[in-house]
Amino acid sequence: MRRLSSLPIWYKARVLVRRLTEAPVEEWHRLRTRVLMDAGELGSRNLSVTWLELPSGAEQTLRSDEQAEQVYVVVRGAGTMSVAGDTQQVAEGDLILVPPATDHSVANNGDADLSCISVQSPPVAASELYSDQLAEVAGYDDEDL
Repeated sequence: MRRLSSLPIWYKARVLVRRLTEAPVEEWHRLRTRVLMDAGELGSRNLSVTWLELPSGAEQTLRSDEQAEQVYVVVRGAGTMSVAGDTQQVAEGDLILVPPATDHSVANNGDADLSCISVQSPPVAASELYSDQLAEVAGYDDEDL
């Protein structure tokens, strides 16, 4: 067995698991995020991971991050993803890459909930990702907060 002595010591640690049911939940309007791994948690230095749930009719407002590239993986449901002005239908199992400094949004125009995993590198705190720009939801406005 080959020893990988050049790996940092934290690679030799035990398996670290964050259960979805134990992840901190943030809600804006009817949208829900579960922070699976926020910036710097679980020993990670280069990633942050968020579970995003959009009910039918929900839409993330257009946003971008100057530093981080982001990947969305659709784990349940279907909807649309817009990246740099190009809008595509997405469904369970699809992966969408968002380069740094690229406007993007996700919308659920279907009848069932849409769930995605979002991974960012370098890590971006969930509060920075979602607090100000999430949630244009049909039938809701700032007065409903």
